[in-house]
Amino acid sequence: MTTTAPSRPSLSQRLSGISGEVVKFGIVGLVGVVVNFGVSNAVLHLTGWAPVRCSAIGIAVAIATNYLGYRYWVYRDSDAASRRREITLFLIFSGIGMSIEVGTGWFTRYTLGLTGILAFNLSKVVGTGLGTLFRFFSYRTWVFKAIPEIPKPEEVALPRPQLGEPGDLGAEGQAGPVAAGPVPAPAPAPAPAERLAAR
Repeated sequence: MTTTAPSRPSLSQRLSGISGEVVKFGIVGLVGVVVNFGVSNAVLHLTGWAPVRCSAIGIAVAIATNYLGYRYWVYRDSDAASRRREITLFLIFSGIGMSIEVGTGWFTRYTLGLTGILAFNLSKVVGTGLGTLFRFFSYRTWVFKAIPEIPKPEEVALPRPQLGEPGDLGAEGQAGPVAAGPVPAPAPAPAPAERLAAR
């Protein structure tokens, strides 16, 4: 037998896997953006609340939508042994991403002094882009971790058992072959007369 080492994926295979992951992440993120903008604008028009509050509500709804897409589609093959840890980290990093988006809106309104629907949605576009980049790298690095691969046992060449001296132990702990010798013939049985004389 020969020794074989487990093959590692090539650079092109890894880039192909990452590109597929980016496409799926982008689709889920696009759905989240639609939910984010739809809910934020709906709350803004229906309630007349402050834009920052409306944006936070839309982001919160989008986060819940995105989690379902990430967990059960993009990263469905990831390690889900500790779901509580996963959800906790997801909420933490999603909160940071939401802070980036809300902070962009706050900066646009209260620092730059830009108001109106156009300024509101433009600030959300910039904030959503920055928050999406942050979430992509944080989710794939810490939240949805890949299942660790179990290394395949390597095949090791074993030496063939050698014929040793009598009493030696072979490769498998068994006694080696014993040299054959002459076998003594059995003694003849006594005749019936001899049996009677013996009595």
